[in-house]
Amino acid sequence: MKQPADIVYHKLTSEEQGLLDRIKRDTRDLNQNNVTRTKAYFDLYQKHPEIHWAFLGHMVSRNGGWNMTDLKGDLLTRLLTDKERNAYFTFIERGNWLIFQDAYPQLLLYDESLKRNKPLFYLLPYLNISSFMETIWNYFWRKRDSYVLTMALVINEQNYLEKRVIQNPAYKKDVLNTLEFKLQDYLSFNHILFPYQKKSLAGQTLHQFQSLQERILLGKRLYAVLFQKKELLNQFVLWAGSHRHTGSRKDYWPHIFNNVNEGIPGIPYQLRLNACKLRWGAKKIYSPDLLSAWKNVQHQEAEKGDWFRDWQAADYLSEHTETQINGEIEYEYCKTLERLELAALAKKVITIFD
Repeated sequence: MKQPADIVYHKLTSEEQGLLDRIKRDTRDLNQNNVTRTKAYFDLYQKHPEIHWAFLGHMVSRNGGWNMTDLKGDLLTRLLTDKERNAYFTFIERGNWLIFQDAYPQLLLYDESLKRNKPLFYLLPYLNISSFMETIWNYFWRKRDSYVLTMALVINEQNYLEKRVIQNPAYKKDVLNTLEFKLQDYLSFNHILFPYQKKSLAGQTLHQFQSLQERILLGKRLYAVLFQKKELLNQFVLWAGSHRHTGSRKDYWPHIFNNVNEGIPGIPYQLRLNACKLRWGAKKIYSPDLLSAWKNVQHQEAEKGDWFRDWQAADYLSEHTETQINGEIEYEYCKTLERLELAALAKKVITIFD
């Protein structure tokens, strides 16, 4: 497997340079916000269903959007200050943006390789893609192993985020080390939800967001939830294709959430849920559309550098660590919503630690 120092650059032809410029432009145009990114992943998956990561990325990106709009919804506006909510949004948005600008060019280069019937992955270094992925894409071109490619992309993206976001001193100070973020972990707010059928949810929960290993293992479990059963996969894809991503949690549970605020300003919060059903006469929980909640962000250029240093990163590619994964999450998620409601009612979530 190539090490960063082994990359050999050559003088690009005008055709190669034109292709790279087009990939960069198309990626930039679709990297406007969480809604455009999420749609782009699904569009590519529909075009190339052998690229399983594109659907995994789509479904996880939906969750990123829901987390963003939660910061402007009924519950977290009562628990966090404006400064905290803005810091959390910047943190989620930066990660969402970084992954797209790293992963999507790889998907476009694969698409172009198919059109030309020859692998073009030697161009990946010119897009600042890790040398790890050049090896993997060439392997996929020969073997068409969708699992290995998906896991490699999970490994790549989580390592890519590690120094740029997770170990970034500003995010550590303003987000990761704050009591509220630790409280989210304590209350299991880090649910990744995969809707299917009518009102049904599957998914997994991440308990140690700052652990690179835990995030990669979560990716393996999420992949298993989506792809281990063909019948269930078809239901996930059917749901995604029939529910446009808006960022509002109304997308999957319109019986509980609404993108229109039904509450009355100044009125103290009242409990609305009982066993994930609205109490009699209760207002729905406000969950706004992303585009009405947050403006598009102008990002600084992604930090340069290749995370890949040794072969150990490839250890996660093996399938033996995960067998059948139980994706049941509705009960746990309902309990989390109830805890969130109680915290909003108390309006002083910090007392849990007093």
